[in-house]
Amino acid sequence: MFKISIQSEEIEKMPLGSFPGKIQVIEKTGFEFLKAVAYLRAQRVIGFDTETRPVFAPGQHHNHVALLQLSGPRKAFLFRVGRMGMPKVLCSLMSNPHVLKVGAAVLDDVRGLQYYQKFPGHGFVDLQKIAYEWGIRDKSVKKLAANILGVKISKSQQLSNWEVEDLSPAQQMYAATDAWVCREMYLKLLQCEKHPLTPEELNPPQPQQQQPASQPQPQQQPKAAKQQPKAAQPKADAQAAEDKPKPKRRRRRHRKPKKPQEVQQLSHD
Repeated sequence: MFKISIQSEEIEKMPLGSFPGKIQVIEKTGFEFLKAVAYLRAQRVIGFDTETRPVFAPGQHHNHVALLQLSGPRKAFLFRVGRMGMPKVLCSLMSNPHVLKVGAAVLDDVRGLQYYQKFPGHGFVDLQKIAYEWGIRDKSVKKLAANILGVKISKSQQLSNWEVEDLSPAQQMYAATDAWVCREMYLKLLQCEKHPLTPEELNPPQPQQQQPASQPQPQQQPKAAKQQPKAAQPKADAQAAEDKPKPKRRRRRHRKPKKPQEVQQLSHD
């Protein structure tokens, strides 16, 4: 049985895995190209991968597939499709259902190749879609190789320039290994008994973040206590206003106006 998931610390302790055979770069059609396709067509299972020049700046135009890697047990071929395109003989191999082409996330790779020439893709096996049948949840080629084969795959050249004039030996080894290791993983899986993941293992629940124990939980009672005086304040003011003594009104006394002296004198005359 395999592990459901493997940790990076475990991978670092494993031996380095790399393609053990001959690597050949194909840049144009011709005799060497036809020999390579004939060798691959004779295989029952081949490893499959592509490489694209990475984009680092946001908003930069996306690059097209630069390299197609196809590997048998002892020979790996690197087709520079960014220069030579997808000849009909190569498209025929991609459409052959009798030659299994094993990779990871193969749908994106096939779509990238179809930019150069439309072809029906047949005979592709995606390790990311079948690994769960053997109890594996990991998706990346690096983790799958460590889990299935017990080897560490170098990814140091993954973000290199795949459109460079001449591929370096490190680039060639990286590209050949990525295709070859997919083939080796598939053959190893076929030799092992299946133990499919359960739905719970396939999609485990995400742990919820809990607050630290030292942090006190917020209480709602003080908030209610603060609101109470506000509601009772108008009533208290009204009660205080009733208890306050009312000021007495001063009664005005109406006095009769005195008659002027002159008026009295005229009345006597």
